[in-house]
Amino acid sequence: MFTRMTIILTLVPLFLAVPALASEALKVAVFEIDASPPVGSPLAYDSTTAVASPLSCRGLVLIGEGRPIVLCTIDWIGLSNGAYQSFRQSLAEAAGTSVERVAVHALHQHDAPRSDFTTDELLAKYELNRQFFDTAFARDVESRAAVALRQSLKKAQPVSQLGLGQAQVEKVASNRRILGLDGKVEHMRFTACKDPEIRAKPTGVIDPALKMVSLWNGEKPLVVLTYYATHPQSYYRTGEANPDFPGMARNQRQEATGIMHIHFTGAGGNIGAGKWNDGSHENRQVLADRVATAMAAAWARTEKNPISSGDLSWKVTKVRLPIASHLDEQKLEAVLEDESASAPDRFSAANDLVWLRRYQAGDETEISSLRIGNAQILHMPGELFVEYQLAAQKMRPDLFVAMAAYGEYGPGYIGTEIAYSQGGYETGPTASLVAPEVEGVLMAAMEQILTD
Repeated sequence: MFTRMTIILTLVPLFLAVPALASEALKVAVFEIDASPPVGSPLAYDSTTAVASPLSCRGLVLIGEGRPIVLCTIDWIGLSNGAYQSFRQSLAEAAGTSVERVAVHALHQHDAPRSDFTTDELLAKYELNRQFFDTAFARDVESRAAVALRQSLKKAQPVSQLGLGQAQVEKVASNRRILGLDGKVEHMRFTACKDPEIRAKPTGVIDPALKMVSLWNGEKPLVVLTYYATHPQSYYRTGEANPDFPGMARNQRQEATGIMHIHFTGAGGNIGAGKWNDGSHENRQVLADRVATAMAAAWARTEKNPISSGDLSWKVTKVRLPIASHLDEQKLEAVLEDESASAPDRFSAANDLVWLRRYQAGDETEISSLRIGNAQILHMPGELFVEYQLAAQKMRPDLFVAMAAYGEYGPGYIGTEIAYSQGGYETGPTASLVAPEVEGVLMAAMEQILTD
């Protein structure tokens, strides 16, 4: 086991530089497929009984600086371990680029599938995997996304202008962790909160801004990317697959404008709609409308500037996330082998065991950054706390900084160092597979990739 000092010393970022092809024009291609599961396929917590509204996998390819860059989102709860890497690899091959230049993020809706080929393979030895994963379906989505990407390249369009805008989202986000006078978590205000006294507590630390990046060919808008930090649930455990309120807002704006909208969930690990949402079903549309209103406002405030391939750059740094101290290989193996244990407990043990073994093998986690004009977009792993997003913005106040979290879903929640001593769900042993020292690791990596 590595000591804390050893972990810190191994965090020298590795940047993957590719010579810019300044003579090439900047172009963008967009793609989208349906990612809805079939009836009977497992969602994150239930089996699919219906598709209330289609789930989407969508993205873009930027062509012009070095090898192509791919950004992709999917309306699933998360892609972990082998599934995350495989999805990126398939898109990379379709785009004719390297996997390091592909960012894939889930929006993290809960009435949606999860995918993890590594844990699926481990659970298959005990005939437990199909309760939690539909890997055949996931591989089909991956394959169809790659085909759609490859076909989109034939329709790539020139990009001459970059648009940047932002607006505050009203009455959606609130911090889930309410501290008492002793500095410990006194109440958890999840994405739906029925207790009016807890809902009445202060909003807490959030990032209220929705960031918008758009690409234009002259005066013609080509694609819109939006970033907002909150858990995307209004209510769930319905069995009906749906993209929930951020996906609904995205779809509303796409329909209203006729422009492809690609939405990313920011660092919303400790953020939810609980202050404004008691779980009533009608609130889903209310929350969607509030996000869509902010999207419309950001669109109206968009400022455009000329852009070329020379204004595009991509950086990658690899970090070794410190492992949580509660992960014990022998204990996890014992639970997995125990036929009297519940299927969810054996699933959790397998999930944790996969992450622990990856750490033991020396695996690293990638953080990437897209610099496009005056915008810098960070692509981050896990259920990241909002403090990381706010810190990134402070590191580069001269830039338009946006963040997408829920990339590699394997580590689970990623809190701040102090949060691990405060209690609460997100930093407990059932939720987070990393150690408190993770804050130092990620803050150093973000500063390096933002300022180098």
